[in-house]
Amino acid sequence: MKITVVLCTYNRCQSLAKALNGIATQILPESTDWEVLVVDNNSTDGTRAVADDFCHRYPGRFRYVFEPNQGQSHARNAGVREAEGDVIAFTDDDITVEPMWLQNLTAPMKDGQWAGTGGRTLLERDFSPPPWLGLREPYDLGGPLAQFDSGERPFELDRPPVGANMAFRKEIFRKYGGFRTDLGTRPGSEIRNEDSEFGRRLLAAGERLWYEPSAVVYHPVPDHRARKEYFLKWWFDHGRGLVREWGRGPALLGIPRPYFNILRLLSTAMVQRIWRWVSARDPQRRFFWKCWVWATAGQIKEYYRLARSTQAEG
Repeated sequence: MKITVVLCTYNRCQSLAKALNGIATQILPESTDWEVLVVDNNSTDGTRAVADDFCHRYPGRFRYVFEPNQGQSHARNAGVREAEGDVIAFTDDDITVEPMWLQNLTAPMKDGQWAGTGGRTLLERDFSPPPWLGLREPYDLGGPLAQFDSGERPFELDRPPVGANMAFRKEIFRKYGGFRTDLGTRPGSEIRNEDSEFGRRLLAAGERLWYEPSAVVYHPVPDHRARKEYFLKWWFDHGRGLVREWGRGPALLGIPRPYFNILRLLSTAMVQRIWRWVSARDPQRRFFWKCWVWATAGQIKEYYRLARSTQAEG
């Protein structure tokens, strides 16, 4: 079994060097055949120089790929196309990996039972969350910070892993296609969901995914991400991304389906979530429901866009 690590990057040359250092020093059996693809998504900083340095220091281990089409999904799909491995692992350009990360993430796929795995993504060790931010159930808001922590026991997943710490068999991409390019961040758009949509696509098709808590990466939390404004924007765009994932649906009585969805959201979900937000006294509960109000507003906006586009096409 050969492993390819796909790391997509855009204008983060300083954090990229740290991330690649951690990957370069992974502990794997000598018999393991593995490579690292650095997919440069049109960077304008020193990304190429950093990647070239690792290619020269580790010949045959690191490869550089340039993807001119802007957007994380385009970059990930380029990595899938160029990967020589039977298993493709994905991580980010600003993470810190533990020494056994790659071995532990990919070991469950040595047999044919699992289509993919998701590791444990923790927030950087020195991060102290503000009092309004819940990082545990029932008011867990770790998603915008890329946290994926389901505890220390492995189990079969019923939800998709996160893009900073996941792996899939390459044949899965041939079978189900790649990451959707109408999702995923790109300049001018923070709509994400491309990794979770792919995972949900596999689960809906009956494929099996495994949670491997011993495959640990640490994700940084820059100051701007620990602010309410960042969370509200993330949840608004998350709502838009969910609607793109679901699609517009068939018309009803000649009326575009999105209009009915807008009415349903305004009359039920939005009212309920606003009430839970304004009536909550606990700061974590209050902000949790405020985020869901913003997500519902994002859904309404995206359904309106779909409705207008349906009329224009008609």
